[in-house]
Amino acid sequence: MSDPSLLPTAFHALLAWARANPGLITGLSALSVVSFFGTLLAIPMMVVRMPEDYFLYDRAHLREYRRQHPVFRLFSVVLKNILGAVFILAGIIMLFLPGQGVLTILIGITLVSFPRKRVLELRLVRKPSVLRALNWMRARAHKPPLLLP
Repeated sequence: MSDPSLLPTAFHALLAWARANPGLITGLSALSVVSFFGTLLAIPMMVVRMPEDYFLYDRAHLREYRRQHPVFRLFSVVLKNILGAVFILAGIIMLFLPGQGVLTILIGITLVSFPRKRVLELRLVRKPSVLRALNWMRARAHKPPLLLP
């Protein structure tokens, strides 16, 4: 078990570090504010644009995607994965700072490509609070609720 008398020492060390790095603290604070307001705008737009059957779709639409020029396909996959990684990282940060952390992570996961992605997406979206928030955003935009398998 840790020594409780170390807590004030660690707090003072952190405070001293913050005083020694005011530019970094200011930058992190600005990033937090920008990401908070950015996600307030981006997440609802992405949730509303998501087809209601997103979680039910079969892979038939991928045939058309595969017909596109390989350079365009590669560019779009790389761009989507970078954007998804940024959303996931921002969501993780928002779990500790102001923002919609879980929803931001969910949006990031829908953008990145990795094995068993669909299982993780469904696991997150099946949480009643997450599904309720997603469908609330969709209802405000006059979109039907998401359909789950």
